[in-house]
Amino acid sequence: MTAPAFSTCDLCDAHKSDTSGAFRVLPPVFHGYGGVAKFSGPVSTVKCFEDNSLVKQALDEPGIVETPHGRVGRVLVVDGGASLRRSLVGGNIAAAAAKNGWAGVLVNGCVRDATELAACQVGIRALALMPLPTDKRGEGQRDAPVQLQGVWVRAGDWLYADADGVVVMARPQA
Repeated sequence: MTAPAFSTCDLCDAHKSDTSGAFRVLPPVFHGYGGVAKFSGPVSTVKCFEDNSLVKQALDEPGIVETPHGRVGRVLVVDGGASLRRSLVGGNIAAAAAKNGWAGVLVNGCVRDATELAACQVGIRALALMPLPTDKRGEGQRDAPVQLQGVWVRAGDWLYADADGVVVMARPQA
């Protein structure tokens, strides 16, 4: 798979008048931690709070899917309730994501193992670093609509992330 050809600025220019809700821009609160700075793909979601059991389960699965645009890596969007108390993704989980072909992970919460994350060939965005791991209770939801920083993201949406920001679209860019 080759690097995605898009610019979030260009996408915003093209969709700035879109009032349908099909084009959404996430607030500029997500920081890059992975070894890939620019990524995109169809979204899968996990909703959890200070328990990364379902995050690990999702990223242990194959991330590559067939689309009308060819084989692409998915993006896991994790709604961790914006908690800054526990980390939802660390080095081992990020390595599994890269090995399984995921394009990226966006966490509305924290990550840890900054050096290990930077070495993984997967895009990772999160609110902050937190060295404390989660408890494992097996709680949460998969592929349910999630609201991150006031913006709705649904399984099947397409997420685009680059140095300028993160946008979500109901359909892939043309």
